[in-house]
Amino acid sequence: MKRIVYREWLVQPQRYWGLLAILAALVAVGGLSALYMEHEGHWVTGMTNSVVWGTPHVFAVFLIIAASGALNVASIGTVFDKKAYKPLARLSGLLAVALLIGGLLVLVLDLGRPDRLLVAMTTYNFSSIFAWNIFLYSGFAAIVIGYLWTMAERKGNHLQKPVGTFAFLWRLALTTGTGSIFGFLVGREAYDAAILAPMFVVMSFAYGLAVYMLVLFYTFDADGRPIGPAMLKRLRNLLGLFVAAILYFTLVYHLTKLYGAKHSDIEAFILINGGLYSAMFWVGWILIGGLLPLGIIYHPELNQQRDWITTACALVIVGGFAAMYVIIVGSQAYPQEMFPGHNVIQFGAPGDVGGRIAPYSPSLPEILLGIGGVGIALLITAVGVRVLQFLPESLADRDVDPHASARPAA
Repeated sequence: MKRIVYREWLVQPQRYWGLLAILAALVAVGGLSALYMEHEGHWVTGMTNSVVWGTPHVFAVFLIIAASGALNVASIGTVFDKKAYKPLARLSGLLAVALLIGGLLVLVLDLGRPDRLLVAMTTYNFSSIFAWNIFLYSGFAAIVIGYLWTMAERKGNHLQKPVGTFAFLWRLALTTGTGSIFGFLVGREAYDAAILAPMFVVMSFAYGLAVYMLVLFYTFDADGRPIGPAMLKRLRNLLGLFVAAILYFTLVYHLTKLYGAKHSDIEAFILINGGLYSAMFWVGWILIGGLLPLGIIYHPELNQQRDWITTACALVIVGGFAAMYVIIVGSQAYPQEMFPGHNVIQFGAPGDVGGRIAPYSPSLPEILLGIGGVGIALLITAVGVRVLQFLPESLADRDVDPHASARPAA
């Protein structure tokens, strides 16, 4: 491998400042939406006493697990010593931190009382997975920043592999903890499944890589930097592997639920008669986020074209949001079984204490808050690649691996 030279993002100033203006506007709208919900109260959202995690949580959880997956590119190069991936490592670390910050800000602003965050950070109940995640999230950011230092500073290069290995193990713990938030909740029939933890890990690999590839393609195209066919083949095949793994874990998860008679009602709700949630499962999660990307990635002609690979990445992201919506919102909308074996006579609003399907319609402020989190992540990334040297000058095959043309891409 030739010596990799990193340069700032040299896109035209007009295009760069225009992009920053758009992203800043998204962030501003998200912030105003958070202030509006904070001032008026959560009654302006679509949330109820049953659906307490709404659309902002969908965005937040997606961004957090995508942050973990985005770092996977750097881990492959450092931990598993795949040299062809090493030029991608710096952008991988930057994107991981940016996505995590975006997700956490959405999460904090959706709490209803963000001013109480200090209490959550200083008062811990270690029987709760939420307390564990305070350490996992903050630790992840600190470790990745240290990891980036070992890549950029020559004096720290000898620490790159041990720090990278530690970051790899930490992010596995982080995503496992995020999945365990749902897997440890025994009060909801759709949750209470240990397989949710490894399924979230696999989801993070796919969603993080899809976001990474879109950012990589956009920055390189805007700057006229080349990406060789061998590198494209590596990335698309890796994405296909992760998407197929998501479908496998999804199948095992639902087959496990169907095997137990007590879960037949919730499975029928999610898979068949759940209305919007069933549609989002089959059309969003399975078709758009799984089968269509796999069809593109393994098509002998389409997988050679950058535009189609980009389309596959976008479909994976759309499917990821659909999956998070079904897991987070759909599972809460299903009526909670308050007293097993007995019918619950419900008073008050539908879905408040169980018995009937809880209504939920995302409000505009919720959606805008989530989009603001995405804007923050992309804004941090855009400024980072512009100011610091995160992008390699070239990912052409002759620069990344001079022997790539003589053998199949790994």
